[in-house]
Amino acid sequence: MTYGLGAYKKTSIHTASKEQILLMLYQAAIKNCKKAIEAIERNDVAKKGELIGKMQDIILELNNSLDFKVGGEIAEELSSLYDFILYSSTQANIKVEKEPLEGCLSVLHTLYEAWQKAVKSLKEK
Repeated sequence: MTYGLGAYKKTSIHTASKEQILLMLYQAAIKNCKKAIEAIERNDVAKKGELIGKMQDIILELNNSLDFKVGGEIAEELSSLYDFILYSSTQANIKVEKEPLEGCLSVLHTLYEAWQKAVKSLKEK
């Protein structure tokens, strides 16, 4: 069963558009952030660190994919938001506090919703 789901996920990633992959990355970052908050609530320090690390890997990937020549001011703003998420999640990891992650989650939700609208408007053209 797990193999089937894993194969499905692999296939969906390989056949996804760049826009769909972007949305998938945000979904994964949100999921890991939520699970890290839950791990802190359970006092599962090891799991918290693992989940924050996964979220940070995604954010670093998103940040590294920014094109400042094409994106200009928007890319600069996104980079600042990614820096905020990385800093806040590091603080949450060090202090074992969920509040900084709740701030990250809020930013991630806002960005995801904005990208969702942008992708939808692209498809309508």
